[in-house]
Amino acid sequence: MDTVLDPSRLAALRSRVVGWAARRYLAWRSRRGLDPVTLLPDHALTPLRREGLDPVPAMREAREDAPVRHFPLPFGVTAWLVTGHEEARAVLGRTQGLSNDFSHLIGQAGVKEGQNPGGLGFTDPPEHTRLRHLLTPEFTLRRLARLGPRITEIVDGRLDAMEDLAARGEPVDLVRDFATPIPSLTICELLGIPYDERDEFQALSTARFDVLGGGAAAFDKISESLVYLRGVVERQRAEPGEGLLGQLIRDHGDELDTDELAELADGLLTGGLETSASMLALGAMVLLRDPDSFALVRDEPAAVHGFVEELLRYLTVVQIAFPRFATEDMTLGGVEISQGDGILVSLSAADRDPRLTPDPERFDPRRPPTPHLAFGHGIHRCIGAELARMELRTAYPALVRRFPGLHLAPDAGTLDDQPFRTTSIVYGVDALPVGLR
Repeated sequence: MDTVLDPSRLAALRSRVVGWAARRYLAWRSRRGLDPVTLLPDHALTPLRREGLDPVPAMREAREDAPVRHFPLPFGVTAWLVTGHEEARAVLGRTQGLSNDFSHLIGQAGVKEGQNPGGLGFTDPPEHTRLRHLLTPEFTLRRLARLGPRITEIVDGRLDAMEDLAARGEPVDLVRDFATPIPSLTICELLGIPYDERDEFQALSTARFDVLGGGAAAFDKISESLVYLRGVVERQRAEPGEGLLGQLIRDHGDELDTDELAELADGLLTGGLETSASMLALGAMVLLRDPDSFALVRDEPAAVHGFVEELLRYLTVVQIAFPRFATEDMTLGGVEISQGDGILVSLSAADRDPRLTPDPERFDPRRPPTPHLAFGHGIHRCIGAELARMELRTAYPALVRRFPGLHLAPDAGTLDDQPFRTTSIVYGVDALPVGLR
């Protein structure tokens, strides 16, 4: 007698077969050096694309048409793209029915076990709650205040170095000489990472966020950085330093194994380095193109707080949030989401939603504060948000006061001609040549 499967069981079986075939094919491509990311259809990369500092018009059109919409991916993967601010906050703030666990990606697109970054961003409660509880005391304003003088020293040191380069007639690049070293040195100071090792980790950090430039190799960079950080943790276990890693080892050494500490450090380093570096560089571009904002930050110390908050909203350099996976059927923005579906939240589109603030496409440094999503929202909100603000509030005024004649280098074309990253989760620019006077 023939067995007839009911439609739901048949759909589940079809999904498993398609997933198995997709994983085999992606693994085959990876073994031959073919980047699986090139299989993505053009629309799948739209959330990572911009025109200068602005999300491409297609993202605004998608939000206006349907703030939660089906986002088809290859091999029958079901995903949804969220572009509305209200809907994005609902997803990010939800603690039940959604999972951030990285294990959902293991075996997909060539992702292997050893490439799991772990840490806060890719774990669920109760594990996420335990790890965040250990870290939160180190990120209170009182604890971070001790870094204030050191951040000022780091910024002043980079401005001195830029001045020395110009005095010798050498080119000055705001990305290389200002935007990247400041968060690199700051986060190394926070964690207790040796300064002479920052270049190695910086390269690993940048590569993992470049979807097309790194592709599947971006996951290999996760493996490399975790190997490096395990070595750092082992050295700290033998001789705990004064940074966060040393403090965690002294206070919780028996509760955290080497892998967990390396994953936490990896999340803090990459989250605090690439994002702040991109903000510093792109924020400098805003200052260069807007003389009124330049004068405001230079002449009105109290205005820098509002300037930074508006800049965070306007740029939203982390373009999409950590992917969520539905662990139960749900309704979101009037759309039915099924268990197992993936959900991608476009933070950059949500922060340009007119429901958040009037005329959102315009940069206004005097705009009243908004509940923007530049640092995320909910339990996965960036734990280092206040540290990032400290860096930005220190660096921008120092830059424009030291170099009131700062300008784009004459042979660099226009600001729109600069080498923006074309498809990176963390949006940025790879070079910004300037003249100081």
